[in-house]
Amino acid sequence: MLNWLIEPLQYSFMRQALLASILVGLTCSSLGVYVVLRRMAFLGDAIAHTTLPGLVIAYLNRWSLLWGAIISAIITALGIGWLSRSERMREDTVIGVVFSGMFALGIVMVSRAQSYRDFSHMLFGNVLGVTQSDLIGIGIVCVVVLGTLFAVNKEMALTTVDPHHAQTIGLSTQRTRYLLLIILALAIVAGIQSVGVVMTTALMVTPAAAASLITRQLRGMFIWSGILSVLSNCIGLYASYYLSVSSGGAIVLSCTLLFGFIFLGARLWRLPRCSSSIP
Repeated sequence: MLNWLIEPLQYSFMRQALLASILVGLTCSSLGVYVVLRRMAFLGDAIAHTTLPGLVIAYLNRWSLLWGAIISAIITALGIGWLSRSERMREDTVIGVVFSGMFALGIVMVSRAQSYRDFSHMLFGNVLGVTQSDLIGIGIVCVVVLGTLFAVNKEMALTTVDPHHAQTIGLSTQRTRYLLLIILALAIVAGIQSVGVVMTTALMVTPAAAASLITRQLRGMFIWSGILSVLSNCIGLYASYYLSVSSGGAIVLSCTLLFGFIFLGARLWRLPRCSSSIP
């Protein structure tokens, strides 16, 4: 059993992939709690897809694809926040308009570059191809996102659970929302590096959704979401090594299976649902 666990770690690319997966898992699962409670899953999917123009521009200019995706994601997040700041247009409508427009722009740019295969690993994931520089970039994003969440945890929790009370005591819900959008964009880009655009949303939403079936407490959701995300990343990575399957697909499939087991357990043993209370 010990040899089975150690064997993949003899290779440097597996060690880097495992570390990248854990960092991405912790980052996405922490933000995923707020994504689930605020019902922002579609927004995460939209931001993930709208990184495509930034990827193409970075590729054509020989810049870092990671930072190209980050800039594109932040611009998209701020644009959605600005357009939906008033009640004249619903957020889901704005997301649909910006998402389709940015993704179409990316497709046009890819067709002009005539290099679709160069972007396939960003669309479908290639955690085994994470380089040392990519790992540094992912680590920086992880520190920034988790550090920001820790610094504004009370404000973020209060504006999520009871926005009206937050406004009453003088907290700016719009400012908190913009901050959440920015760090959400950063976390999504970090996830794209490991599991790709197509599967980043599942990695962010599924562990948090599973955690909401286990505990009532917000703090408990953070803990369980992180545990489930890291566990699914490790299981999926080992499965991809021993079964010779896609690493990104194996990671998300492991995450989905864990959710399925917890969902069935909640139905059989009637586990309490999360009430979004602040500990």
